[in-house]
Amino acid sequence: MNTAWNYIFYITGLIIGIIVMPASAEESAELAKKLQNPIANLISVPLKLNWDTGIGAKNADMYVLNIQPVIPISISEETNLIVRTILPIVKKQAPAAGMDDESGVGDILQSFFFSPKAPTSNGWVWGVGPALLYPSGGNDAISGEKWGAGPTAVLLKQENGWTYGALVNHVWSFAGKDSRADVSNTFLQPFLSYTTSKFTTYGVNTESTYDWENNQWTVPVNLFVSQLTKFGNQPISLQVGVRSYLDRPEGGPNWGLSFTTTFLFPK
Repeated sequence: MNTAWNYIFYITGLIIGIIVMPASAEESAELAKKLQNPIANLISVPLKLNWDTGIGAKNADMYVLNIQPVIPISISEETNLIVRTILPIVKKQAPAAGMDDESGVGDILQSFFFSPKAPTSNGWVWGVGPALLYPSGGNDAISGEKWGAGPTAVLLKQENGWTYGALVNHVWSFAGKDSRADVSNTFLQPFLSYTTSKFTTYGVNTESTYDWENNQWTVPVNLFVSQLTKFGNQPISLQVGVRSYLDRPEGGPNWGLSFTTTFLFPK
């Protein structure tokens, strides 16, 4: 891991451990609830550092910093458009002898959810729309070098501190380098979390992907704890998580950790 990644890893871990002034109870309760809703009417900027290990013959490590802004846009009195973007910055150690370490910007995934501003009469929140894959990576060991698109949807319910639901998408490639493999991936993320009266959240989810081109599942199960707090007037959420892979491609990682700092910009 080079100096820049050491610095990012250290600072993110340090922030998780800092004790800071809590937000007001009323504001925190609403923000804590919105934080567990992927399509909440809340501008947020999560910075998520993932570390995975046990890759290949050398038990190599991989570091991915995901910059994940979420921007809600009001398009009518009843409907929001929620734009969720994932921009990965990747550092991969060589998984086998004779191979080189790789680093660079990965491919961007951007999702657009059209979602009613009010829940249904039964309290369900939902959103549907397109997902787009952009071949933004400059390194062919990190980028798939394919343009992709497909549908995405989310369904969830929040009651008595609990949040449960699922987010899904499927992306097919439709353009890009002919020499690169086609993309046909289904992503499935069921999630369950509970937020306490102190605005601490405990949760579990999977971020499972099925690669239809290679008939292969990748199934990490994530456990996490997060705390909503403030730096001065800036509300943020600090989260730490651990994951284990129930299924993975040959040579894939065994387990990993994540550290997330989310900056919140309530209206």
